Amino acid sequence: MGHDLPAETGPVNMQARPKKPASASYEDNKARALSTDVAVRADLAAREDAEPEILYYLTDDESGVVRKNLAINPCTPVKANLILAQDDEDDVRIELARKICRLLPDLSGEQTAMLLEKTIEVLDILARDQEAAVRAIIAESLKDSVDAPKNIVMTLAQDIEEVVSSPILEYSPLLSDNDLLEIMASGIAAGALPAIARRQGIGEDVSEAVVAQLEVPVVSALLANPLAKIREETLDEIMDQAEGIEPLHEPLAMRLNLSLRAMRRIAGFVGASLVEKLVSRHNLPATTEKELKNIVRRRIDQTKTFSEQPEESGKTFAERLFVDGALNEEKVAEAVDLKDQDFVATALSLLCKYSQKRVKAMLASRNGKVVTSLCWKAGLSMRLAFKIQTVIAQVSRREIVNARNGIEYPFTEEEMDWQLSFYES
Repeated sequence: MGHDLPAETGPVNMQARPKKPASASYEDNKARALSTDVAVRADLAAREDAEPEILYYLTDDESGVVRKNLAINPCTPVKANLILAQDDEDDVRIELARKICRLLPDLSGEQTAMLLEKTIEVLDILARDQEAAVRAIIAESLKDSVDAPKNIVMTLAQDIEEVVSSPILEYSPLLSDNDLLEIMASGIAAGALPAIARRQGIGEDVSEAVVAQLEVPVVSALLANPLAKIREETLDEIMDQAEGIEPLHEPLAMRLNLSLRAMRRIAGFVGASLVEKLVSRHNLPATTEKELKNIVRRRIDQTKTFSEQPEESGKTFAERLFVDGALNEEKVAEAVDLKDQDFVATALSLLCKYSQKRVKAMLASRNGKVVTSLCWKAGLSMRLAFKIQTVIAQVSRREIVNARNGIEYPFTEEEMDWQLSFYES
């Protein structure tokens, strides 16, 4: 073993201890520490009345069972805990993490200031441990603490493992909105964003940053969070996404404190049953209820009219409308709602005066910038361009181009012409 046992029997004042029954003699414990029987040494390591220097000596024991008992023992001196925090065996460090988290709330007052400082040093080592299970124990313990060291909380919040970062991101009272924005900007664990979306009382800037990630489960969690503050402009961005993504329909319809303008827009793309829920959720007056249901009814009637073309394909229907001068945004939007790829591709071809081959190549690229530029060339709105990206071109969420200010194309005409130039034929 690397540590020598001191010959003197006087106590080492490394850690305050409660009164215990009379301990075995120092010489007896020293003999036990030197025993070749692992069970004897393990029993000694678990004794709360063993001398601190004896316990410190055992940190170098070759048996993981002995060191694990030391890690569990609340009277193991802090100097020994510092060594155990870097033990080779995961189980030892896991038990140490559990013990430190149990002891930390009781370490207060001037007489334990030095002890607290050393214990926090142990905590800092464990918060950076190579084993996620160790870090997760620390995170779960500190998630509600107002007294935890801020630097350790920030380390855990930025952990690459969701099981570590999520409890801190969702619950820690020490994290400000600015902290959350900084953490998101630097990159967080995959799957940890919903924890921020569920966090109570997040501000408008954080909500906007969450929505910008374009992840459906995250946006759903944000909408379900009644204390999350969401700007009207951010809600517009969510509705832009939700029109083409059905899993967002119900969370959006059930969001509290929606403006009447938002309700009208939601009624324009969700099912009738969700409008019923929206009305009930907000306890709307009869006049507003009637208005929203009329919006749904008109949409259904328009879709029915569009779909009653059994004898002609989407391509033929689009061509006929174009000849009649009736091929417009409304008709294209109806086709998008029906996921009529042939109609949409033909309409874009006719409106842009591009070949069908060229348009289909652009849609098949699944490139948000290209598809957005194509819709601009066709004279369509940015909101419809967003729907065509998601429903027709199936652009991946991370590649989707969002509107600027909720309604405007985010690129200059020169930039969009440049995107289109790659597909010249």
